[in-house]
Amino acid sequence: MTSMRQRFYEIAREALDEDERVAVVTAQIGTDSVGEHPRHFDVGIREQLMIGVAAGLAAEGYRPVAHSYTPFLVERPYEMLKLDLGHNDLGAVLVSIGASYDAAREGRTHQAPEDVALVAALPGWTIHVPGHVDEVDVLLRHALADDGRVYIRLSEETNHARVDGGGFTVLRRGSPGSALVLAVGPTLGPVLEATVERDATVAYLATVRPFPHGELRDALGSGSDVVLAEPYLAGTSSAEVAVALQDRPHRLLALGVPNAELRRYGTGPEHRAAHGLDAAGIARSLDSFLS
Repeated sequence: MTSMRQRFYEIAREALDEDERVAVVTAQIGTDSVGEHPRHFDVGIREQLMIGVAAGLAAEGYRPVAHSYTPFLVERPYEMLKLDLGHNDLGAVLVSIGASYDAAREGRTHQAPEDVALVAALPGWTIHVPGHVDEVDVLLRHALADDGRVYIRLSEETNHARVDGGGFTVLRRGSPGSALVLAVGPTLGPVLEATVERDATVAYLATVRPFPHGELRDALGSGSDVVLAEPYLAGTSSAEVAVALQDRPHRLLALGVPNAELRRYGTGPEHRAAHGLDAAGIARSLDSFLS
């Protein structure tokens, strides 16, 4: 099966050939996969410069795509996201790989579970967290045709199938008053497994900013319990749930990567289990919260 990363490279090459507005900026990651092209700029290991170049291209009317591992795309050049792009009101598409712990074997330098919270703290960003390679296709092509600031977070984790419908999608309805479990991106697989015999409404979301306040409220119905499963820093969207339900009593369980550092190497699945984001861990959290 084609990975999200491979699909991104395919679309990037196609866009460079077919759309003279598109330009790609890399920092010695994916350079061979994108390939040589007059509008493919590799700046070396200079991630701050990568964002600066993307901003300059946007100022000249191009649609720049900046690409690197998550910490090198968001954390290291964060001031450039804030000023070069945000303050100057310039659009770009940022496409990351590595997610929270995909590159766990590379150590802490390649882990950034706080990335969505950081980008969401800046105004005017659309943030996509696809859970399937086909969603990457749809979201990236839409972003390339737009002019705004878009962050697309790719992962090696993937759902067994693409969710059709776009936006906030209710996949399973529980009885009136039951809990709402919202799975973001690639958390859907373990969430579905953890809730297979539980009376709960299960919904899916791949675009987390802007957050669908009205859709969440409608899906909860007369219930009061919300479980939020995000594949990055736990609680990243808790404030958004609070806004959606600000006039009614509710309880929230925010599942995600805890704000703690695992000082061991390992595989992505091992990190997921350690963070309680596999099916067994999510089931335990639901049992404790809803019992």
